[in-house]
Parts: sequence; C-alpha cells; structure tokens
Amino acid sequence: MSKDKEDMQVYTIQSQRLDRIEEKIDQMSEAIVMLARAEEKIHTLTAFSKQQSEQIQNIINRIDRLEGIVNTNANTIGIINKVFWVILVGLISAITWEMVIHLGN
Repeated sequence: MSKDKEDMQVYTIQSQRLDRIEEKIDQMSEAIVMLARAEEKIHTLTAFSKQQSEQIQNIINRIDRLEGIVNTNANTIGIINKVFWVILVGLISAITWEMVIHLGN
C-alpha cells in the first residue's frame, strides 16, 4: 500500500506541476495574442501617420504653387493699376487741355 500511496503522491505532484505549466502556457498565449494586437495597432497607426504625412506634403505643395500664382497675379494687378492711372491722368490732361484751348479762344 505504501507503494500505491507513493505513486498517488507522485501522480498528484506531477498533476499539480502540469497544471501550473498549462496555466503558464495559457498566460503566455494570451500575452502573445496581446502582442500581436499591439503590433497590428502600431502598424495601423504607422500607415495612418504615413498617409497623413503624404497629405500634409500635398497641401504644402499646393500652397507653394498657389503662392506663386498669387505673386504673379499681384504683379499683373500692379501693372494694370499703373496703366489705369496713366490712362486716367492722360484723359484728364487731354480734357483739361481741350477746355483751356476752347476757353482761351
């Protein structure tokens, strides 16, 4: 009987040991799943960050092109403004000259 009792004790100890090992394996598998999820989130955030970076760069490029167009338009408007005032002053001078000639006679 002593042999059966020893065998039973060894079996119980081995069973408890296997239970602890199984529990640790389960914890490790949960940790691996959590790591995989975290890695997936990191990958998603990295892709999102890259997309945002590209969109920001596109906006910067568009603003640069728009700035060039605005500068060109400002130069054109400046020239048109000067031409307008030259023509207006010329017309006023011509009208004044005609009035001086007609009133002088």
